[in-house]
Amino acid sequence: MLIVGLGNPGKQYEKTIHNMGFMVTDCLLEKLGRKLDKSGCKAKYCVEYIGGKKQVIAQPQTYMNLSGESVRELMGANKFAPEEVLVVYDDIDLPLGNVRVRREGSGGSHNGMKNIVAECNTTSIPRVRIGVGDERGSRELKDYVLSKVGGEKMRILNTVFDKVAEGIWQYMVDGDFDALMRRLNGKQA
Repeated sequence: MLIVGLGNPGKQYEKTIHNMGFMVTDCLLEKLGRKLDKSGCKAKYCVEYIGGKKQVIAQPQTYMNLSGESVRELMGANKFAPEEVLVVYDDIDLPLGNVRVRREGSGGSHNGMKNIVAECNTTSIPRVRIGVGDERGSRELKDYVLSKVGGEKMRILNTVFDKVAEGIWQYMVDGDFDALMRRLNGKQA
């Protein structure tokens, strides 16, 4: 299985709305006592074996809008089919604290997921969307998703990250996508 957290590399993007995928995978890595100790396929990643199955946890280093290049290369290098991938990313169309897990779908308004769908030539890529709400007001979408998250919003999201990371870990163990959807779909904080 390939677990991909989407985000933008670099200190200036830490704790921004668009880095929710990185933050979830960081939380997952902490639970596993692992670090991203490998580089390749335009990503930082680690390989873990759970229940005898190869698990790759990755953070593309391509910047958000080109995430699909990394996902496609990681899938090819590790011989993962689209249904063996799980992409985690932010979603402004979901209220803060909500999570939506789906087996497939378009990229919606999310440029990173749109690029993954285009590069992998399929909409059949499982995903976990982290609700951040749409509080951009008069700001451009790109300015909003690249803004820092702090205070109460960050406290809520940290609770969500922990629950999502726990759910993904269970999914890595049991491989039961329906159970992952039951565990995570809905309000998590």
